[in-house]
Amino acid sequence: MEKNAPTNTALYEAISALLQSEGITCFAALPLSECRLTRPYLAERAGIPAQGSAVMMAVPYLCPEALTPDCNLSAYAVGRDYHLFFSGLFARLCKQLSERFPDYRFAGFADHSPIDERDAACKAGLGVRGKNGLLLTTAYSSFVFLGELLTDAVLPGEAQPIRTCIGCNRCLSACPITGTDRICLSALTQKKGTPDEEETAQLRAHPLVWGCDICQTACPYTQNAIRRGTAFSTIPFFHERLIPHLTVSLLDGMSDADFSERAYAWRGRPTIRRNLLLKEEDK
Repeated sequence: MEKNAPTNTALYEAISALLQSEGITCFAALPLSECRLTRPYLAERAGIPAQGSAVMMAVPYLCPEALTPDCNLSAYAVGRDYHLFFSGLFARLCKQLSERFPDYRFAGFADHSPIDERDAACKAGLGVRGKNGLLLTTAYSSFVFLGELLTDAVLPGEAQPIRTCIGCNRCLSACPITGTDRICLSALTQKKGTPDEEETAQLRAHPLVWGCDICQTACPYTQNAIRRGTAFSTIPFFHERLIPHLTVSLLDGMSDADFSERAYAWRGRPTIRRNLLLKEEDK
């Protein structure tokens, strides 16, 4: 198969159809040369040259259960670890594309990526950069996971100027630690060891035992998306095996296999158990 423009257009159409069949509608291609490489060795290992392309995708994950009053986990941690979703997604995509387009190489990445994903997603036109540092999409606001399919093919698509949000500062105003040198509350819930007195007070005052969504829920992009009815994911993975309210008994009752599938598993049980116990001490 010759690597000519019509073939590349056909390839992009095939990728588009596959992504839409997976419930992913927010995606676009751009030259890999326009992406900021952070781990170039990952692309090199996959045989993807700098002259290739990246198909950036913003995958919605918000479920209604994450917005209930008794939810004590950040929305991204209510379901299973999103890395499991991307692992399955890219396995399916790469298999089908390799069978249909054997002259090209394909590799999928999410989180541990060769490129700066937020920068590339902005350049692909998927959304704008918020003051909280997150990508804000029109349909889903910032409740998206970013991933990309890299290929050595040259796909239709050009890098766009990076745009920023409306700058209302609601995310910054809502953040309880804005203006201090303390770490983000989300990072604090993930910090190992014994917190100091001030950190303990912040953890007790914080409504969640893992992560923080305050800057996201305060954002007008989020409020508009919820009002329009587009904010919630339609992808089955993000509605399965949900735990919106974690307790010590639930945590201790999880098998190692079940625990390993949770977003907080990478930190181990002691950190999130500490946070849970702090909440129980306040009862």
